[in-house]
This record gives sequence, C-alpha cells and structure tokens, in this order.
Amino acid sequence: MKNSKMSHHLMSRRMILALSFSIPIVIMSVYFAYRHMEPFGSNSLLTVDLGQQYVDFFSYFRRAILRDPSSIFFSFSNGLGGEMLGTWAYYLLSPLNWILLFFSGTTLTTGIYFLTVIKYGLGGLAFSWLLIKATKQSGLNAVAFSTMYALMGWFIANQLNIIWMDTIYLLPLVFYGLYSMLRTGKWRTYVIWLTIALVVNYYMAFMICLFMVLQFIVISVDQYTNRHDLFYKVKLFLKTSIVSALLAAFVLLPTWWSLSQSKAQYTVKSVQWKFEYFPFKMISKLFSGTFTFAQMENGMPNLFIGAIALLGALFYFFDNRVKIRTRITAGFITFFLALSMCYQPLDLLWHAGQFPVWYPYRFSFVVGFWLIWLASQTITKDFEPSWKATLLIFLIVSIGIVYIGLTIKDFKYLQMYQIILGIVFLVLAFILILSPIKHKGIYPVLFLIVAITDVSTNMVISLDNINYTPQSEYSMYTNRLQVLVNKVQRQDKGFYRIGKTFLRTKGDAFQTGFNGGGVFTSVLPQNIPAFYGHIGSVDGAGFVDYTNGSLLTDSLLNMKYFFHQKVIKSGAIDITNPLKASANKADLSAYRIIDQTQSVDIYKNSSALPLGYVANRQILSLKNGSQDPTKFQGNWLAALTGNSLNKQIFSVQNFNKITFDNVQKQYKVTEAVFKKVDNSKPASFSLYFKPKTNDSYYLTLGAQLNEKTVSFLLNDKPLAQSNPYRHTVLVSVANHAKGKLQKLTVNLPQPSIHLQNFTLYSLNSSELKTAVDQLKSQPWKIKKHTNRFLIGDVNSTQADQVLNTSIPYSQGWTAKINGKKVKTYKTVDMFTAVKLPKGQSTVSFSYWPPLLNIGVLVSSVTLLGLVGYRWINYKKKS
Repeated sequence: MKNSKMSHHLMSRRMILALSFSIPIVIMSVYFAYRHMEPFGSNSLLTVDLGQQYVDFFSYFRRAILRDPSSIFFSFSNGLGGEMLGTWAYYLLSPLNWILLFFSGTTLTTGIYFLTVIKYGLGGLAFSWLLIKATKQSGLNAVAFSTMYALMGWFIANQLNIIWMDTIYLLPLVFYGLYSMLRTGKWRTYVIWLTIALVVNYYMAFMICLFMVLQFIVISVDQYTNRHDLFYKVKLFLKTSIVSALLAAFVLLPTWWSLSQSKAQYTVKSVQWKFEYFPFKMISKLFSGTFTFAQMENGMPNLFIGAIALLGALFYFFDNRVKIRTRITAGFITFFLALSMCYQPLDLLWHAGQFPVWYPYRFSFVVGFWLIWLASQTITKDFEPSWKATLLIFLIVSIGIVYIGLTIKDFKYLQMYQIILGIVFLVLAFILILSPIKHKGIYPVLFLIVAITDVSTNMVISLDNINYTPQSEYSMYTNRLQVLVNKVQRQDKGFYRIGKTFLRTKGDAFQTGFNGGGVFTSVLPQNIPAFYGHIGSVDGAGFVDYTNGSLLTDSLLNMKYFFHQKVIKSGAIDITNPLKASANKADLSAYRIIDQTQSVDIYKNSSALPLGYVANRQILSLKNGSQDPTKFQGNWLAALTGNSLNKQIFSVQNFNKITFDNVQKQYKVTEAVFKKVDNSKPASFSLYFKPKTNDSYYLTLGAQLNEKTVSFLLNDKPLAQSNPYRHTVLVSVANHAKGKLQKLTVNLPQPSIHLQNFTLYSLNSSELKTAVDQLKSQPWKIKKHTNRFLIGDVNSTQADQVLNTSIPYSQGWTAKINGKKVKTYKTVDMFTAVKLPKGQSTVSFSYWPPLLNIGVLVSSVTLLGLVGYRWINYKKKS
C-alpha cells in the first residue's frame, strides 16, 4: 500500500512537470500559428534585433561548428575582422543553440521557432520544479504559477532578445540552489547552476548574481538563529559564489578582456542622482498588453505577471504564517527593486554601469520572478486571508486603478479596454483567492484557466503590437546573396574581402560566410567604429557598415569583389528583387564585371591590395584624428608610400551652378543654411557639376544630413545611403563622367537645412594608381590562411620597411618572421604591422584569445580541487 501511494505521488509530480513544460509551448505555438510564423506560414519570428542581428550570428554558429572551426576564436566576417569569444559569450553559448544545427539555410527561422518555444517550456518546468521542492504548491495550482512565470510580461517582451531567454529556466534553478544550500548546507546544486548561468550569458548572470545577494539576505533573516550560524552562511555563500566564478573563468576571463576593448569603454563615469520618471507610473505596466514597439527604445520596465500573482504578492505581506521579520525584509527588498526601476544610480548598478541601448530595465525579470515567488508561497490550499488584509489590498489596488484611469492620457501604450480587462481579471483573482474551498472539485481547474487566460491575453495584445519580417523577405535575400558568395568563392580561393551596394542587415557576412566590412554587435571594440568614422563610412553604437568606400579605401582594405544590384525597370529583369540599395557606388565604373546573376552584377577590383604588403615605416608613427575623411585617407596613403604629395590626393571641386524651387537663394554651399520660402509647399534646390576628367568624384555629408532631415536625388534618381551614421560620410557620386553634367537635387522636408560638411571632391586616379602599383610591387604572398592563422612570403628591399596589413590589431595576434616571434604594431589605431628585415622573409600571424589559457587553467584547477575535496570527504565518511 505504501509503495502504491509513493508511485502515485511520483506520477503526480511528473504530471505537474509535464504540464508545466508543455502548456507554455502549446500556448506560444498556437499564437505563432495564428500569426502564420514559420513553420506554420509565410511570416517569421524575425523582428528588430532577432532579425537584424541574432539570426546572422546563428548562421555563423552553424558554420563555425560544422564547417569552419578556425572562425570560433577570430573571424574576418566580423566587420573587417575581429575576435569572437566576446561574441560567443554574449550571444551564442546557450546549450540550446545546438538545436540550430539541424536547420540549414533559410530553414533557420524554423529552428528559431523551436528554440523559442522550448525556452518557454523550460521556464515553466524549472519554476514548477522550484515550487515542488520549496513550497506547498502542488497539482494544477503549481502548473498555474509556473505558467504565469514562463509567460510573464518580461519574457513576452524580450522573446525577440532570444539570447537572454535562457534566464527563464536558469533563474529558478540558481535560486533553488541557493535556497537549498542555506537550508541544508549542500552547495553542489547552487554551484553547478550558477556556473552554468555565468557561462551561458555573463550579462544576464550578473543580474542574477545581484538578485541572489538580495535573496541571501531574505533567506538568512528568515532562518536566523544565532550569529555563529549567520557567519557560517555568509562564508558559505561567498565561497560557493567565488567557486562558481572560478569554474566559469575559462569564459569569464577572455570575455573580460574582450569587454575591456568594447562594452567596458562605454561605462558611465558620472551618475545623476535622479528619478528617471514618476515612480507610480510603473503601475501602468501591470496591465495587459502594455508592451509596444515604442517601449523597446525608451519605455518602462515590463512588469506584467497576472492578477493572481499580483494579489498573491500583496497578500504575502499580510500572511501571518510568515515571520514578521521575514515580511519586513521582503518589503525592503521589494522597495529596493521598485526603486531600481526608476532611480538612475540603481538602474545603472543593475546594468553594470552602462545605460542600455534600447530595451531599458533589462533586469526587471528578477522583479517578476520575485513577485510570483512571493505569491506562490502565499496562495496555497490552506491560505485564509483576513478581512483586514483583504480590505487594505482592495483599497491599494483600487487607488492604483483610479490613478492610472485618471492619467491614462500619459500612457500611449494603454487604452481603456486594457484597464477594464485588468479589472475583470483582478475580480476573478480576488474570488479565487478568497474562496474557502481551494483543494476540491473544479477549483484547481478554474485557478489554472484564469491564470492561463490572463497571461495569454497579455501575450496576444503585446505581440500583436509588433511587426515581423515575412519569411520570403529573409529567404529570398539570403538565397540570392549565398549564390553570389558561392560563385566568387568557387573561383577564387585566396584571401580577399567582398563589398556590396545593398544589404538586409549589417551582419550579411556572418549570414552567408564571406569576409566583408559590416557588423552589428554589442561587443564591438570602440576603435573600429572610430576608424570607420575617420574614413567616411557608416558607424554607430555597436555597428559599422562599409557602404561608403572610395577607390582608395577599396584598395587598402583588400575589397577585391563587389556585388551591385541591377536597375529594375518595369517588365524587365526581376521586379521582385529584394535587394535594398545602400549605396550608389559610382566607382564601380572603374571595376570590371566578371559574372552576374538575374538581379546582381559581380565586379572585380584589380587595384585591391593584398592583405599585406611592404610599406614605409612612416605608417608606424602616423597620428591622425582628422574628422575629414578625405584628409584622413590622404594622410594614410602618404604614410604608407612615404610620398607626402599623396596627402593632397583629394581636391575640392566647385559646383557649376545652382537652381532653387521654393528655397531662399543662397550661393554659398558648404555649411550654409537653406530655408523654404513657403513652409506649406515642397522645396528643393539643385546643384550642378561637370567633371573635367574621368576621376572619381565624392560628396561629403555631415551626420546631420540624414534621412530624417534631407533627401537627395542624383541625376533625378534617389541617392542611396545606409543610415544612420554619426560622422561625416564620403559618398561616391561620379566616375568616368568627363564632360557629363551631373545634377544633385536636395529636397527639404523641414523648413530649413544646414549643409553640414557638404563638400564636393575629386580623387586623382593616376596618382592613386602610382601609389597602389608601388605597394603592390612587394606583396605578402599568402601560402595558407584560415581565420586564425596566415602565413606567406614577402621581400623587403630595404632594412627599415614594414609589412603593413589590413588585419585588425589585437593582442591575441602573434607574429613570427622566419619562425621567430616579433613585436606587432598598431597602425591608424586599427591594423597590424611588423617591422621587416631586409630580404626574403616568411611571415606568419596566429591568433589565440588573450587570457583564455589562464581561464582554462583556473577553471581546471578549481574543478580538480572540488573533485579532490569531495573524494577526501568521501574517504573520511567511509
């Protein structure tokens, strides 16, 4: 009989866990099917960063694991090239990413669907496991709380940030490890799950660690017996947390080095001691469907947890079954968390001293967890709320509703129907909580139904506010770009970079596997966008895009091939061409078409320099921070050749005439302000120039001259330009156009426009050819290359020359000349060079992540120490 009861108990627990895992998956799958998401229809889950960034990293992940392991540590698809461990640590170390290995090419979006729903399921499973092990919850009530957790507002709002979604299952498991350790002294579970969290995503793990400090305080207060016991727990908590960090050192140490080159450089140095908004406004985020696209950039924290969880958390503070000291401590913790979501210094603390770029209050998932955890401890089968507590909570809730109702105009994401929905679910929650029968009949079913309906309503309203990328838009573009890349790579096995005049994302090189010039990543070293800004190409916070290259930079950066979309005419080649133009690139007239597809021409740049070549040693001492891209490029070339005349390779050109349409006449162009005559009518002015030679002509545009302030037409066709950019860009407007009148029309969407850094230049093509021929005469002839190892021969005719490369500089590169390690130098604060001896030399570069060896050693020693400690204890007991 006893065995039968035990079997029934185990089956019941398994059923709870099974339901907790499957219900979130089913709910999200039904919604995705309703929205026709891949694999259910013509849409995809790709939106915002998931579509513009993460999907490219996922494609790289598959390629690195299955085809190119050399790119795991360094990849030339990462902009012009960059270290990758920081990228892995931030984006790709989720163990669930291995699911993606089963989905190739355009079916990757199906893999992302499975990845997403499985994470939701694991969130429900982990929270349900926590409830079973640490609370009185059981049966369908446990399933209800686990579903409220898995589908709470933060996870719904951030499913597009799928790289953070491992938090959904890791947080309950780390918390259970701490909870169990402080009660039993057994530390293994805590150490294991905290280590896994640190490895999977150090960024979210940092927030989990801060939260564990708060939870340590609450649990220690609840369990306090004497000072000796408290000191023991403090030491245990500190030691085990440090052990977890040491076990994760193989990821944390090289990641720390990577961050020191990128994210850490953006840490806020001074703090403003102020509130970021009126704190009571966050009450509005407790209603359904308050997540919108506008909230992504600079909204308030996503706090929706459902009416049952919200009321349960409030009832916790009036639950006499809980020690008064514990409730008071929990109250302080709750106040601290609330303050963190509106007071700038605490907000910065949770984000490691950096303001988030989009997706504010990223740590608020711990707030949702905390409130649901409090509710799950209170709303149990034996809970009997007092009428005083009920009345007080009813009053608190009513005041909150009235406040939001009276100020609803302040919340663009909130409509009256959402408030009414909130009231309905609060009434149902009150009825369920106050019901005297909580364990019989249909009550558990109703409890689950109300919980599921509440969180599902929020999910539907919230996600209906978001637009997603059609599957065809992703697949057509990716397929066509992959065809082009394959064509070039089949015929040229050497090392080179490829440029494009169109893009879907700045991570196209990661998506289709080529050496490019663009990337969008949160771990981008600060010097890279700075360099792009200097040369007049597009850069921003966390991204660069090589769409504004000149003939000079094309040569110096080894841009050997270019893809250019064909002009689409009605009834012509392919009216469904999905390739969005990002540059006009008149310079392509100087290159040769070598192949083509139905919608794209492939150009070859015969002037592209090799990855390395012999240059003048002046390049080692060049210090140039000019914000004028023409001056920067001229000085760069002059330092490489040793010819000071190259500094003036660009020359200013004048416009021949200017005409006005509803614009006040103004004949000075650069830095001039042009104003409309009649603000109610369209306005424009046209600038004309006639090239005197076949040289390349360029236009510089200041950062203020962006798509929001002005639009340009070149010869009556839109002037394509990648946006946004924060420095002056250099735009190719004419090449091989001697004697042909060029018309540049400037349209004013606003009453006036300031032509910031607006200047016309020409590039001396013959001088450039002489310089390029000089540098090409002594190439580094690469014999073998991977992403992290290159070797080749070079001949230096003088003793004071250098091998200059376009390999981005990193401390991880080791250079050897004739087998002997030599010092590397950074040129233009971007690239790698070495000094050469006179004569023939074999030069190699190999990459290994800084601090990786130390990290592996620390982790290994720590692991061996733990194993030895366990073995000694086992021997003592036996």
